[in-house]
Amino acid sequence: MPLDFKKNDKSLYQPKTTPSIVDVPQMNFICIDGKGNPNTSEEYAQAIQALYGLSYAIKMGNKHILEYVVPPLEGFWQVDDKNYKGGGLPITDKSKFIWTAMIRQPDFVNSSIFEAAKIITSKKKPEIDVSKLRLETITEGLCVQVMHIGSYDDEPATILMMDTFAKESGYAIDVNNKRHHHEIYLSDPRKTAAAKLKTVIRHPIRRI
Repeated sequence: MPLDFKKNDKSLYQPKTTPSIVDVPQMNFICIDGKGNPNTSEEYAQAIQALYGLSYAIKMGNKHILEYVVPPLEGFWQVDDKNYKGGGLPITDKSKFIWTAMIRQPDFVNSSIFEAAKIITSKKKPEIDVSKLRLETITEGLCVQVMHIGSYDDEPATILMMDTFAKESGYAIDVNNKRHHHEIYLSDPRKTAAAKLKTVIRHPIRRI
């Protein structure tokens, strides 16, 4: 059977709807940065297309190394607003979002495989712009996370519950310029009712 990270790494991809603490190890990602409302931004739509295009090119071109399921879309999120204090407060102006969209890659994916896949993708699908994609190794470390079920707009209440749990457990939320609000999208919003969407929400923490 092909390797499925969602099943093999259940502690990272299948948390409960009650918060928990997790130590996230080093992983490889294809990443791309951008800004704006993900619901209306053409830049975001093109970024997702590029991420999936390249991820599937790597998968199909390296079956002799590993058979695997392309992992789900993930994202780091910030807000370009000095007045925003976080802590589960709703974002009213989504055009201020600063995002890094990303898809996890197996450990065998190195810079050579990455660059070769970019060339192949550009030739086969010239409509996909892979020039802004990068391969990055990320170690999130100690985090609090939870499974949010429902609309993305309903996340603030879940985030507040998660952050409160962390603080009551002796941790401080450690979101900053280097460690970010993190979401993992386990459902396709084009095919899933908003009330049934499954999203892993994760915040970095540090011991008090």
